[in-house]
Amino acid sequence: MTELDFDYLRAYLKQRSGLALTPEKRYLVESRLTPVCRRFGLSSLRDLVGTLKLSRDSAIERAVVEAMTTNETFFFRDRTPFDLFRDVLLPQAILRRAAQRRLRIWCAAASTGQEPYSLAILLQEAAGRLAGWQVEIIATDLSTEVIEKARLGLYSHFEVQRGLPVQWLLKYFSQVGEQWHIAPALRAMVDYRPINLLQGFETLGTFDVIYCRNVLIYFDAPTKTDILGRLADRLAPDGAILLGAAETVIGLSDRLSPHPQHRGLYGHAAQAVRLAAGAPSLRVGAR
Repeated sequence: MTELDFDYLRAYLKQRSGLALTPEKRYLVESRLTPVCRRFGLSSLRDLVGTLKLSRDSAIERAVVEAMTTNETFFFRDRTPFDLFRDVLLPQAILRRAAQRRLRIWCAAASTGQEPYSLAILLQEAAGRLAGWQVEIIATDLSTEVIEKARLGLYSHFEVQRGLPVQWLLKYFSQVGEQWHIAPALRAMVDYRPINLLQGFETLGTFDVIYCRNVLIYFDAPTKTDILGRLADRLAPDGAILLGAAETVIGLSDRLSPHPQHRGLYGHAAQAVRLAAGAPSLRVGAR
């Protein structure tokens, strides 16, 4: 692959997915797009670039973007964001939404479904406190391929071993040959939709909790600022956003601020100021 081909692919991916590839990521482009060439009968990455330039083959275009944006995930990844949901956000939502009895959660980069299904497990474990509630989990991803895998809810032994406690594996999964199928009741709790974060998502409505983890790191600063601003538009006034461990809003958004007590948790800037000034915190049991 020539430098010109690489530069074209960098610009193409930036426009289509927001992915900001640095020059040292050339090896990643080659390793992920070479299988795409084989899949479509192209002899080289140069041929792939030529095809992208000359044709409007949506299948190839989609395959290129999805190959470069499919990211690793696993159940209860990094643990803290799920502990925060169980111990902080869910108890607080039960108090704050007692009149409406409605809770809306958005997993904005759901990949193959482990994150939204992890939340579904926690909600199922808390089902006694949510009787009569309307609980929605909307899970989105750019890749239609991973969305289809997530909807199926079928995972390898390796995938369920990563982060999933054995008692919940036995409680919420059934073994199918060498794979594990998540329970139909949990699959029904998650509404999967293909969404490109570079495009509009205002039709999704407003959410009490938004997980947008380990995706902003792939964007440049202006794209991060744009996405964070539009995420803030989708967040309830007292809602919470959880980002990845290596991500932050600092220096990127004046609409969102870190929670003063909980690392990785963000809310509307005005809400964070009230909390820091001594208003009721998000700790468990706060009234």
